[in-house]
Amino acid sequence: QVQLVESGGGLVQPGGSVRLSCTAPGLNLDYYAMGWYRQAPGKLRELVASISSAGDIWYADSVKDRFTISRDNAKNSVYLQMNSLKAEDTAVYYCNTRWNLQSWGQGTQVTVSS
Repeated sequence: QVQLVESGGGLVQPGGSVRLSCTAPGLNLDYYAMGWYRQAPGKLRELVASISSAGDIWYADSVKDRFTISRDNAKNSVYLQMNSLKAEDTAVYYCNTRWNLQSWGQGTQVTVSS
């Protein structure tokens, strides 16, 4: 059974940085395009960044030039480096495959506040 596990969130001040990690016991991430998604209170879940198995990367306009997605196939992990954080980045962040979504993990809360 596939399990997606996100970690690394927390409380961070505006302008600060945080790095999220995602691993997936039971799923070989090498073969999948992966995405980071977020859901803010009262809003729909949205895709913010994705990376293909070949390393092609896409960002939502709202995070472009601030967030960096990467993957380490040797560690079966995907990462999201988040810099210059804003209050509007506050959300629960999830990783999942870009296509043919797997069951969602618990996500990791990122709160940007002074």
